Amino acid sequence: MSVALYARGGGCGAKAAAARRSGRGGGGRRRAAVVLLLALAYVAGLLVFVLAGGGGVGGRVEVGREVGVMTVASLRRRRAAAAAAAQPGSVYRSHLVFERLWPDIRDDASSASAAASSLSSTSWRRSMLMTSHYQNPGELWMPCVNRKLIRPELPPSNGYLMIEANGGLNQQRLSICDAVAVASLLNATLVIPAFHFNSVWRDHSKFGDIFDEDHFIETLKEHVRVVKELPIDVLTRFNHNISSIPNMRTKAYSSPNHYMQKVLPKLLELGAVRIAPFSNRLAQSVPSNLQALRCFVNYQALRFAEPIRVLAEDMVERMVKRSTLTGGKFVSVHLRFEEDMVAFSCCTYDGGLKEKTEMENARERSWRGKFHRHGRVINPEANRRDGKCPLTPLEMFPLLATKDTLALPEELAEFEGHSSRLAALDYSVCLPSEVFVTTQGGNFPHFLMGHRRYLFGGNAKTIKPDKRKLVLSFDDPNIRWNRFKRHMQDILHHSDMRGTALRKPNDSIYIFPMPECMCQQDGMM
Repeated sequence: MSVALYARGGGCGAKAAAARRSGRGGGGRRRAAVVLLLALAYVAGLLVFVLAGGGGVGGRVEVGREVGVMTVASLRRRRAAAAAAAQPGSVYRSHLVFERLWPDIRDDASSASAAASSLSSTSWRRSMLMTSHYQNPGELWMPCVNRKLIRPELPPSNGYLMIEANGGLNQQRLSICDAVAVASLLNATLVIPAFHFNSVWRDHSKFGDIFDEDHFIETLKEHVRVVKELPIDVLTRFNHNISSIPNMRTKAYSSPNHYMQKVLPKLLELGAVRIAPFSNRLAQSVPSNLQALRCFVNYQALRFAEPIRVLAEDMVERMVKRSTLTGGKFVSVHLRFEEDMVAFSCCTYDGGLKEKTEMENARERSWRGKFHRHGRVINPEANRRDGKCPLTPLEMFPLLATKDTLALPEELAEFEGHSSRLAALDYSVCLPSEVFVTTQGGNFPHFLMGHRRYLFGGNAKTIKPDKRKLVLSFDDPNIRWNRFKRHMQDILHHSDMRGTALRKPNDSIYIFPMPECMCQQDGMM
C-alpha cells in the first residue's frame, strides 16, 4: 500500500507513556500533527485518514471505555449515562471497525495505487485528491501587504513596550504579531517578547530559540523599532526589576482606543510599560494599516530560527522523495490527539480504569477544580456523539513517516523536550502540503490555513470532516466495506472546505488574510 504518514507527538495512556520513556517513540510531544502521503484516489485518502488517525508515534494507544467522571455520582445520572451509551456513536469502537475493514482497505488501496501509477502527472494533478470542489481558477489572489503598508519616517519613540506571550507556538505567534501592531499604534519601541513558561507545554524556549531575532528586527526596522532587551538606563529607573514596571492589564480583544486612552498616557509618563499576559489582547477588527502590519509580521518578519529551518527543509525534501507516485505532493493532517486535549474533551476510549485515572490527573494538573464544580456533569457519550472527541491514532501502515523516520536521532536531539520547536518543525512540513486536513480546533490549524491561503493564491485546499457523522460510521463493527466507503465519500464531499474566503468583521486576520493583506491578481497587482 503506497501510504506514508508523518506523525508528531501526542497520545495518552499506558502504551503512550511507555513509548515516551523509550525515547524515539515521541509520544510525549504535545502538539499532534500528521502528514499523510497518499498515492491513491481521493476517497481512499480520506479513508486512510479517518481510519488511521495519527499523532501518536509510539504505537497503538490503549485508552478506555469507562463511563467517565461525574461530580454528582447519583444513581439517576448513572442510569441516564447507561441509556445514553446505547445511542449510536456513544462508544469508542473505531479500532474494531478498522480491524474488520483493514483487509478490504488494503486491497482497495492497492487497486487505486495501480490505477494512479498509470496516470500522467497532469492527470493525477486533476484527480479528486488534489482538486477542491470549490476551486475557482478565476479568483487568484496574491500577497500585496508591502503595497498596503504606510511607511512614514518613524518619529521619536514614546517609550518601551514589553509583553509576555503565553501558550504554545501559534498562540505565541499571535501575541507577537499583535504586540508589533500595538507598538506601532503607540509609537513605542518593542522589546523582544518574553515567553511565559506554561504547565501544559513545559517549554523553556526563548524567542531566539524559535524565531530568527535578527531577521525579525531588521525586517521591521522601517515600521516599528525592536530591541533585544530593555536598555540599562531605563531598567535602572525601575531598580533593575522588570516586575517594578507597571503591568497595564488589558482585557481580551481590546480596541485601539483602549490603548491610546489607557496605555499611552502611562507610557509617556514612565517611559516603559508591560502587558502580561498578552494573549488575544487586540481586537480582530482594527484599521487596515494595522491589519497589514499583522500580516507583514506573521508572513515576513517571523522566520523560524536557522536550526529549525534547516532540518525542516531537509524533512520536506525527504517527504517529497517518498511521494514519487503523486509528483512529490502530499497531504498533511492535524489530529490533536494528545494528553491535554483528550483530558479536556472528557472523552473515553478503551484504556479502562488506568486511562480514567490518568485523564483525571491530567485535568487536575492543568485545570484545578474546573471539572469538579458543583452541578457539573461530564458526559463522555454525548461528547462523542457531538463530534467533540479527538480522533485516535491507529498503526498498521507500511510506509509510516514520522520525525523519527524523516530525521536522524542526532538531528532531533536539540529539539527534544521543546514542544514549541517541535511544533515549528511540524508547521514547516505541513505548510507546503497539497491538501491540509484538520479534525480539531486550535491555533495550529487556524494559522496554517491562513498561511497556506497567503502563499497559494488565496485558495489552499482544506478538509474538515464532520465528526458527528464519522462516529456513526465507526459505531458498527460489522459494517461492510462498500457501505462504509459510501459514507466516507458523502462526508468528504461535504467537508471539503472552500479555500478562497474573505475576512468578515469578527474573523481573524490570521485565518483570513484577504482582502487586507492580499489583492486579486487582475486588480491592484
